[in-house]
Amino acid sequence: MPIKNRFAELHAEITEWRRDLHENPELLFDTHRTSAIVEEKLKAFGCDEVVSGIGRTGVVGVIKGKTDTAGRVVGLRADMDALPILEDTGLEYASKTPGKMHACGHDGHTAMLLGAAKYLAETRNFDGTCIVIFQPAEEGGGGGREMVEDGMMEKFGIQEVYGMHNWPGAPLGSFAIRSGSFFAATDQFDIHVEGLGGHAAKPQETIDTTLVASHIVIALQSIASRNVDPVEQLVVSVTSFETESKAFNVIPQKVALRGTVRTLDSDVQDMAQERLIKIAETTAQAFGAKATVEYNRGYPVMVNAETETEYAADVARKVSGDCAEAPLVMGGEDFAFMLNSRPGAYILMGNGASAAVHHPKYNFDDEAIPAGCSWWAEMVETRMPSN
Repeated sequence: MPIKNRFAELHAEITEWRRDLHENPELLFDTHRTSAIVEEKLKAFGCDEVVSGIGRTGVVGVIKGKTDTAGRVVGLRADMDALPILEDTGLEYASKTPGKMHACGHDGHTAMLLGAAKYLAETRNFDGTCIVIFQPAEEGGGGGREMVEDGMMEKFGIQEVYGMHNWPGAPLGSFAIRSGSFFAATDQFDIHVEGLGGHAAKPQETIDTTLVASHIVIALQSIASRNVDPVEQLVVSVTSFETESKAFNVIPQKVALRGTVRTLDSDVQDMAQERLIKIAETTAQAFGAKATVEYNRGYPVMVNAETETEYAADVARKVSGDCAEAPLVMGGEDFAFMLNSRPGAYILMGNGASAAVHHPKYNFDDEAIPAGCSWWAEMVETRMPSN
């Protein structure tokens, strides 16, 4: 089954939805306009049930097939939120809100799942129930966790769940997936270093926190290079270094460091946390300073189930003719919470020559819409074939 003809017919309409969402980006859980549009369209499509307010601002639609002899329930999930980025695309439908931008393609994900929902509500050519899930706050807010904790899986009887993300650099409309660990766990840390401030001309009378913090930054890189098996995956990045004073002639009393740890294995994650805290504290102590560490676990490792990964890959081959082996990704993805709750899989779809996600020149390519919609719809019709 190649790209479905219905999505060629709906292409212009779905593109219009996507560009409207792009013009009006919303962050984290504040997806009120987007959620209202999704809810309105799902009701207009004739969904059997539409529920809002799950995971704060999430929206769920229920579409029943022509028959339900097996009692199977399949969930499809798209994310809705944008990023706090100033857009630099020059598009006629660029963001109308300075400092907010759909720089990760969630506008495309939402529009494609809406397109699939319209088709599935029209045809209902499957045996079972499809649950379409529109999630807020993927970009750091943990909206997936909130929807799961709100009891979404139990309320709608979801048995397996599937997600999709566009992938710049991969051929437009192509697909790639991998079984097992796929996207990394994303932890965050803050390190507060306190020494003894003073005059920059008299460093001997101070405990120089800038020097201490610099040694901590360098020492933290030994976690990946000397504390973990080289065949394992680990990233430790210090992304912020801020001194209490910005004056030329003042050695600051305090320095704040901030960063992230990315891992694909729970044992490596535990080790990295332990070593980061120990290195920061003891390095500061060696210079006569003090370091305190706040370490927060973020999104868990996203793990694709083996069987469901093969289902997703088979459908991708039907739609595009092939499905590649995806690389390991050290970025995070809160679809991990849904995959921890139910078996399922997450697939990448090529977005062509676009700038990278999270870049101010990124743009979702609307020519990918028919392929993405077809994959969503075919997942339902393949997993719940009509009798």
